[in-house]
Amino acid sequence: MQDGRRQRQGFDVRVIGREESPLVERAGAPRQGDEGGPEAWLVFDASVGRALADLAVGQEVLLLTWLHQADREVLAVHPRGDRSRPETGVFATRSPDRPNPIGLHRVTVLAVDGLRLRVSGLEAIDGTPVLDVKPVLPGVGER
Repeated sequence: MQDGRRQRQGFDVRVIGREESPLVERAGAPRQGDEGGPEAWLVFDASVGRALADLAVGQEVLLLTWLHQADREVLAVHPRGDRSRPETGVFATRSPDRPNPIGLHRVTVLAVDGLRLRVSGLEAIDGTPVLDVKPVLPGVGER
């Protein structure tokens, strides 16, 4: 802090790909991938092609996305949009509306085709920017 004011620190995050999905509207998307998230393609920029090496069919990965239609001003929500539930701070929920709308999705690789990955269980909508892909780690004794 400088002079008692909060300083914003910036950093660069670049979009490395986009999702191609049959889900085109937020209202039609399931709340979580395991609640009916359809198969979707992740299409990556050629600049990160080498990073896709060694991903395999059947592998579970964590996909980080930028939830581009999120409302970044929202700080509290009724979980799952259910007004009978008490309002809850977004950091205690999986709401897409939040100050930094980073999506976290656990998906399974169904196909690898050059710069494209077919995945199952992805609830994000068509055009969602992809930020990163990370493997799901096995238990400590299996690494």
